[in-house]
Amino acid sequence: MSRCHSYYSASINEESNYPTLQDDQHCDVAIIGGGFTGVATALELAEKGFSVVLLEAEKIGWGATGRNGGQVTGSLSGDQAMLKQLRKHAGVDAEDFVWKLRWRGHDIIKNRVEKYNIDCDLKFGHLQTAYKPSHMTGLQSFYDEAIAHGMGDDVQMISAAEIPEYLDSPIYHGGLLNRKNMHLHPLNLCLGEAKAASNLGVRIYENSPVLSMDEGDKVVLKSKIGKVFADRVMIAGNAYHKLGRSKLGGMLFPASLGNMATVPLGDELAKTINPHDLAVYDCRFVLDYYRLTADKRLMFGGGTNYSGKDSTSVSAELRPALERTFPKLKGIDIEFEWTGMAGIVINRIPQLGKISDRVYYCQGYSGHGLACSHIMAEIMAKAIAGHMEEFDTFAAFKHLRVPINDWLGNQALVLGMWYYQLLEKLR
Repeated sequence: MSRCHSYYSASINEESNYPTLQDDQHCDVAIIGGGFTGVATALELAEKGFSVVLLEAEKIGWGATGRNGGQVTGSLSGDQAMLKQLRKHAGVDAEDFVWKLRWRGHDIIKNRVEKYNIDCDLKFGHLQTAYKPSHMTGLQSFYDEAIAHGMGDDVQMISAAEIPEYLDSPIYHGGLLNRKNMHLHPLNLCLGEAKAASNLGVRIYENSPVLSMDEGDKVVLKSKIGKVFADRVMIAGNAYHKLGRSKLGGMLFPASLGNMATVPLGDELAKTINPHDLAVYDCRFVLDYYRLTADKRLMFGGGTNYSGKDSTSVSAELRPALERTFPKLKGIDIEFEWTGMAGIVINRIPQLGKISDRVYYCQGYSGHGLACSHIMAEIMAKAIAGHMEEFDTFAAFKHLRVPINDWLGNQALVLGMWYYQLLEKLR
């Protein structure tokens, strides 16, 4: 299947061209899903000497991996829920565990880009903005925590009066500048990681959906033509698969995230609206996020559609927010608009676990997948290699399983988001 028409698909460095599974393959580990979780885990395992087969139903990076906002930040999905559960276990330093987790994905991605010379437009610098004056309290608390953890060179509080130095926008009341946070071209990153994995011996198959999974002497994955016989399997399909529903049904729900990209702004206008080339998002529960691309377009995303269906017109929904943020761009032409399906977990904690002794799963980043997927991939590879400590920590987190179908689950998420939007008005 061809990729969705997006800025990312139109600016691929080198399109993937992996074969379709045509015969039987044997391996130590089979991975189902060719997004960040699957590809990064495959690469980690190949570096450890495992034989790996990766099966992707479409193209590498076809799903949310190749359609997201491209921001790598320390905003960790489910952090408060993690802290609450971790504090109940004696001997676990909850605050230190969660704080280190925030930045772990940054180091993995940065080191991997350098090690394998992956061209993915990697840049540093991010501004989290206060949409209301009351948001500055939370930003100040995060700043104080960062200073206490030795990040004084990376973070800086920005007052309302200083905002024009960073953004030509009238809507913000200050912000928190973070120089450690990054932004990049996620599809080119994933394709670069897949190429590195392939060069290390990972057998990658595209257009090879897994139609069934059976366990005997080996775990057998059946595709349209061929089969894979594996000692262990990892399911990494996130919101795009229906495997293992007896265990995984009702744990994760799809939500459509919209993005769009303008025509190129040119150097002068781009430098006017965002002179330091920062990635940006605000402090609201339902937030806007944006950044400049390598060719000086404004990529702008926001809102979340919890119906489980794609939006009919992303640009119509997002244009008012874009023009409110940057009045100079009123009427700007939108060249690309697209959606991606994120996997939403009710408590927002990523879900790691086992369906059986030999079948693992990893999913549910709730819109924070770029960094989080790389962290979880590292943890999953360690677990498959026999180092279970971090995996066991995540597998022990309690999740609410909703015994209803996806449509009803999405309606529950809609009600929950209305609740958070009401709280937003009271902040």
